[in-house]
Amino acid sequence: MKKVLLDTNIVLDFVLKRKPFYENAQAIFFEIVKGNMEGYITASMATDIFYLLQKTNGKKFAKDTFADLLVIVDVLTVYREDVYIAQQWEWDDFEDALQTQVAIHGNMDAIVTRNITDYKKAQHLDIVQPADFIQYLRK
Repeated sequence: MKKVLLDTNIVLDFVLKRKPFYENAQAIFFEIVKGNMEGYITASMATDIFYLLQKTNGKKFAKDTFADLLVIVDVLTVYREDVYIAQQWEWDDFEDALQTQVAIHGNMDAIVTRNITDYKKAQHLDIVQPADFIQYLRK
């Protein structure tokens, strides 16, 4: 079974039903719920997601939505070692480097993101766009 890290944009596309991205995100979450794959976020992404949900729709919405999200996805720990390794990489965006390192440390198969160019330096992982994900999952 494939294990994938869902980028923040994919999670927000799903929980906020952001058009035109919602359908692809919904299909990905449906595959997780069906048990066809395992979906993850990182602990550092959790704070970003909660903050953005609260900012856009209020604290109650953020708490309720995040509780529902945690029934579907699991959370990868961000270790000191991950932070140390990621900060040594020559990446433009430290957050993307850290997410990649945590995914590698967590034995993920892929990162699903709409921003694949942000992960162009990623090695040892597949970087998959949501529109291509169902086909990727069937490999």
